[in-house]
Formats: sequence, C-alpha cells, structure tokens
Amino acid sequence: MNNDCAPLAFVRLTPAGGAEPVDRPLAQEVPVAIEYGGAGYAVLMATPTDIADLVQGFTLAERLVTRTDALLDVDAHATDAGIIARANLPPHRTGALLERVRHRASDSSCGLCGIENLEQAIRPLPRVTTTTRADRAAIFRALDALRAHQPLNAATGAAHAAALVDADGTIRLAREDVGRHNAFDKLIGAMARTGADWDGGFALLSSRCSYELVEKAALADCPLLVTISAPTRLAAERAASAGLPLIVLARSDSLLARGLPPIETPIAG
Repeated sequence: MNNDCAPLAFVRLTPAGGAEPVDRPLAQEVPVAIEYGGAGYAVLMATPTDIADLVQGFTLAERLVTRTDALLDVDAHATDAGIIARANLPPHRTGALLERVRHRASDSSCGLCGIENLEQAIRPLPRVTTTTRADRAAIFRALDALRAHQPLNAATGAAHAAALVDADGTIRLAREDVGRHNAFDKLIGAMARTGADWDGGFALLSSRCSYELVEKAALADCPLLVTISAPTRLAAERAASAGLPLIVLARSDSLLARGLPPIETPIAG
C-alpha cells in the first residue's frame, strides 16, 4: 500500500475571480482492521504509519491489556483494501476480550442491553498517580516547537499530532495521524514499546479535548493533558474524576488551566 502524500490536482479560486491549477498533497486515510487471536475486533480509519504503536495504544485504551502486561507482537499486513493488523493478547486477558466483545455486539434495542452499553461507555477511570513538574514556560515552549514535529500536517494540512513532552518543554516523541484518537493511541503505544515514561512531563495534542482523549490519558497515567482546542463538559468532568489536570485552548499568548496543583501563580482561567 502506498503511504506517501501523493498530490492531486485542484483549482485555486480567489474572490476576485482568479483561478489557477494547483497540486495539493493529501494525507492517506485507510481502513486498519485489528484482530486478536484471529478474530476481528475493530476497524479504524487511520494514516498507515506506526501501525504497531497504534494497535498497542488502542488495546490499552480498550482496557484489553494494562501497562504492566507484555508488549503485543503485531503483524501488519497491507492489502488493496487496507491493512490487517493481527495481535495475540496474553492468555490471562482472554476474559477481558470476550467481555468487551459481548458489550460491543449486544443488541441495544433491549432495555437491559442499552443500560449495560451506557455503563460501558462511561466506565470509571483509574486515578492518575503521576505528577507533572512542567510550568507555564515549558508549555509555551512545547507549543512553539510542535510544528517542527508535524511533517505530515505540514505537507497536507490534514493531520493531528500527539507529543510526549519533557518537564522543561522539550518534545521527546511525537506521532501523527488523520485521527486525533489514533495519534494519541500511537503516542501511548510508542511509549509502551520504547519504555518511555512521563518523567514529570505531559502530553500535548493538536486537537480539542474530547472525553475519549481524557480517558486515554488517564489510562496511560498521564500527569497533565494539554490540548490546542477546548474541552467538552464531559471531558472536563471525567478529567476531574480521575485527578487529571488539563490545559486547554493552548495558544501562544494564553492557556486555560483546570485541576493544576498550586505550584505557581495560576495560569489564565
């Protein structure tokens, strides 16, 4: 499968009536079918890079494994229709897989099944046990540096980034994808596969702060989640329940903070 950003022909139109042909690189977006033990589990629409990281992070987010389990051995096979990513869960996690599949496949037209599905959608989160040592200067420093870690977005304007940032604001690791969830899964998966830890730093995402991203951060024991855009109310409430500090609407001139320990004069908001 071709993973490059091959350009397509467009016509640029201007308010004054101008028109000129342009070639625009486009990000790839392909189906990635994830299988566990030979059984299909999910199909993600994703950028076809760092597939092992994606599967590792997605599996953690689905709570099919924990951060203390052995790393997954992922076999990614490209086809004309997309990518098939095959992995095997540890034997002691088979029960978690069967239970999750049962809820995913249940018939929500049944009242009881609907209640179970809602409970599965908003499951309790573990409390975050790590703490950040980053101050506002480190966050602004990381924001200034993020663009240099987004080559796919620079070429296409259509990709999100997720970055592991050290306490001093240095970006240590970054992953890109057309999907914001996929980018964060890739980052968390890459951290697991390389043995990287938060070390008092934080996660920086080029997206809004959805409740799914909050959940991924809490499950990864992230000490601080920083996002470029705003949170939903559910995301803010879920973060508070997990003890996850948030920095949102992160711009070059201001930040909004929620749940930060009083380590310095409060950031705007």
